[in-house]
Amino acid sequence: MIGGSIIPGASKSSADYITALQGGLVGRIAGANLSRADSQRALEAEYRALEGARGGQPVTWQGSGVTGSVVAAAPYQVGSQNCRQYSHTVTVDGRDTVNRGAACRNPDGSWTPLS
Repeated sequence: MIGGSIIPGASKSSADYITALQGGLVGRIAGANLSRADSQRALEAEYRALEGARGGQPVTWQGSGVTGSVVAAAPYQVGSQNCRQYSHTVTVDGRDTVNRGAACRNPDGSWTPLS
C-alpha cells in the first residue's frame, strides 16, 4: 500500500475502496461475528482478489481465531465495466461458510457488489 491507498498512484484511501464494497460477501455470512479488524482483513482480501488475482487464485487472510479465502473467477464485461464472480470462504472453529456473489469495477477503481 502506497500513500494510504491500495492502488499505487491512486488518490483514494484504502478505506474508500473498502467502503465501496458495502460490506462485501463477508458481511453477508450469517453468524460470522467478526471483529472490526478481522472484517477489515476480509474486505481487503476481497478487494485484492477482485482487483488483481488470476481467476481461481485464492487470496487468503487470517484473523483472531478465524481464517478466510477469497477466489475470483475470470473477469467478464457488462457494458463498459469489468465484472467478476467470486466466493468468500470463512472458517471459524473448523467450520467453513461460503458466500458467492459478483462485483463490477467502477471508473475510480472501486468495486461495487451486484445486488
